[in-house]
Amino acid sequence: MSTPSQRRIVVTGAAGGIGRAVALQLAGQGVALSLLDRDADGLAVTADGVVAAGGPAPLLLAGDIADRAAVADALSAAAAEGPLDGLVSTAGLLEPAGLTDTSEAAWQRHLAVNATGVFHLLQEGAPRLRDGAAIVVVSSNAARVPRLNMLAYAASKAAASALTRCAGLELAARGIRCNVVEPGSTDTPMLRELWADPETGPARTIGGDPEAFRVGIPLGRIGAPDDVAGVVCFLLSDAARQVTLQQVFVDGGASL
Repeated sequence: MSTPSQRRIVVTGAAGGIGRAVALQLAGQGVALSLLDRDADGLAVTADGVVAAGGPAPLLLAGDIADRAAVADALSAAAAEGPLDGLVSTAGLLEPAGLTDTSEAAWQRHLAVNATGVFHLLQEGAPRLRDGAAIVVVSSNAARVPRLNMLAYAASKAAASALTRCAGLELAARGIRCNVVEPGSTDTPMLRELWADPETGPARTIGGDPEAFRVGIPLGRIGAPDDVAGVVCFLLSDAARQVTLQQVFVDGGASL
């Protein structure tokens, strides 16, 4: 049970990667967390990390962001003690394919998770937020920079970025801030699955690939989940109280 002075925030995709990193950083700030993911085992690992980081035991909500009923039930449980202070969307799906080999089913899966899932979270979550709350959606720099073999992923992330900003324009009347964080290559299982050779993958990612129309990373390092989480946590905080409707690249300059 949270105390009246604690911020209460929902994080989706919290079973690993960026979502877990966000949860752990917020735990260190004493935030009362509700964590949503369809991976119950991963959620349990994150919950252990939250407690180890000094945060209160989180509310674990096993469910699929693409399922509106599951999202509604999860948010109802998260808001049982009163209005929420924030929503963070990090759940995502990436199945590499281009124009000729993206199946109809794969296209629909990307939209269901990466775009419609965000729609579910914002539409179901907004009425449960206090005035002055904050929303952060983790999208991708692929939303604005074309990528080979990421057709459905890039399109779905572009949709997520756009709908977040449109929702933010509506919610500004309540003082609710909506921002988008667009990471580049970040050291998560999703990125590692893209590497044909785990030994050379990092160097090729940093160096870029002219044949794939992909520039390298000027800062010379692949991002860590904590790099993205730090920006998310800033945007949730009062330090960002005048920041809304923004799309923030966190990619080491790869989107130049």
